Amino acid sequence: EVQLVESGGGLVQAGGSLRLSCAASGFTFDDYAWGWFRQAPGKAREGVSCIRSSDGSTYYSDSVKGRFTISSDNAKNTVYLQMNSLKPEDTAVYYCAFRGGNYWSIDPDEYDYWGQGTQVTVSE
Repeated sequence: EVQLVESGGGLVQAGGSLRLSCAASGFTFDDYAWGWFRQAPGKAREGVSCIRSSDGSTYYSDSVKGRFTISSDNAKNTVYLQMNSLKPEDTAVYYCAFRGGNYWSIDPDEYDYWGQGTQVTVSE
């Protein structure tokens, strides 16, 4: 069974940085993709960034482009989300997601496995 374990959330002032990590275990896919999603209270889950294992192709939502960087270490089965220049509107629970196959997606329904979520709070 695939399991994802997230870490790295917390409280930070506007303009600060945080790095999220998500480690996967128990999978056997040759190709796979990761997604980072976030959900603020009362809002739908939003696709933030994605990456696929085969070539490192990435996606960023317009709201985070230029501020967030996704990366992965295939040897460690881990994905990272470096978040810089954080804004109060980035406050949300952040989830990593994982799927087999050689393409990423910003549709949460395309992902089979999810991390437990980690709270990111950005103060004024």
